[in-house]
Amino acid sequence: MEFLTDVTIIIDEANYGEPGRLKESLTSCYVEKSGSCYKVRGTFQELEKLVFKLQQRKDFNSATHGWTQAQTIHLATTSVKSVTVSGVVMDYIEQIWAEKLKKIQGKCFLIETQHDTRSVQSKPPGSVLVTLRPRCESLHPADMSHLDLVRQRFISFYQRTASDLEVTSLHLSPHDQMDLHVKFPHLLFKSGNNKNEATVTGHFAHIAKLIMFLSQQSSNNSVDTVPASIPSSKSSGSLQSKQNESCPICIEPIVSKEKNTLRCKHSFCKDCLKKAFNYKPVCPICGQLYGILKGIQPDGGTMNITKDNLSLPGYEKYGTMIIHYYIPNGIQKEEHPNPGQPFQGVSRTAYLPDTSEGRAILKLLKRAFDQRLIFTIGQSTTSGRNNMVTWNDIHHKTSTHGGPSHYGYPDPEYLSRVREELKVKGIE
Repeated sequence: MEFLTDVTIIIDEANYGEPGRLKESLTSCYVEKSGSCYKVRGTFQELEKLVFKLQQRKDFNSATHGWTQAQTIHLATTSVKSVTVSGVVMDYIEQIWAEKLKKIQGKCFLIETQHDTRSVQSKPPGSVLVTLRPRCESLHPADMSHLDLVRQRFISFYQRTASDLEVTSLHLSPHDQMDLHVKFPHLLFKSGNNKNEATVTGHFAHIAKLIMFLSQQSSNNSVDTVPASIPSSKSSGSLQSKQNESCPICIEPIVSKEKNTLRCKHSFCKDCLKKAFNYKPVCPICGQLYGILKGIQPDGGTMNITKDNLSLPGYEKYGTMIIHYYIPNGIQKEEHPNPGQPFQGVSRTAYLPDTSEGRAILKLLKRAFDQRLIFTIGQSTTSGRNNMVTWNDIHHKTSTHGGPSHYGYPDPEYLSRVREELKVKGIE
């Protein structure tokens, strides 16, 4: 995840008891000195860490006075940006996951959606603009970093939702749509031009369950509702009686010798399952992982570990393990969003406590890195630029302090959360 750039704070050495120690603290920063004041430039994350470090020194009175009104305005204007997303996906999120969206934006921020009317030839058709902005006009810079967290949470949730979303057409009466929505609350039903036709949007596993349910109901003649693209059993007999098990993917009866039953007890046609596993090695019904999941993280990156005796908040008895990730610039391959186009690499730093649990998580993260799951190529959550290397959905602590809202510590549940995120990807 990226942070704001070109942020400046002013530190007056008069507020510091020992100017020599202040100068030592600034050796790793870009500094200009004028009189007794140091002008320190860097990313929001870097300067936030510096301020926190200085505040821990007993001989420093106040570093936060360095935030000027102009810098607060700069942070506000650079943080409020629009992201172009799919209108279909956003409509699904707003209709089905309204409560989740409400939790993401919290009490201080707004997530606004409007049709993308900008005359940009490269923007995808059917797109909408999503803008994240503070509810009030003026915020302290620390609050603006919270806005960046809200943006990151939204983008992560949007990408996870969009990656597994499927749209299909069904022959359904309005009454059937209402009944099915109760049974399948995570699916969005919308009537088409014909009142007995509906477009259904949702996670591909939920779509598969719906189609299986409809095929079973159709074979029992209890309802006359089947997918629009699939012939009714009354007209073609393609949906056989209940004793002939149907494949949830193609909805055709499974031939015994072509049947493939997974450990989770779900069965499919061998060819259908092979095609599904080429997309993602998970059960199309329940999502259980099979085999080793590989990501699209660009090749040529490095993951190096160093240690520091300084402790993280909440782990005062232990040192810190520092993870240095580096992904160089390159050209996208066939597996990436825009093959043949260049992408911008990234350098990121993350922190773990040097405890037994922290070391165990580090080993799992190394496996995830080797399986190309830590990073992906997509749209930057701060600049809105495409073809950028970004975090995938395995969360890291990129700050040593500030708590969850600043991607830092203390956060007692973080190690267990990231372990669960890794487990979903088959890394445990």
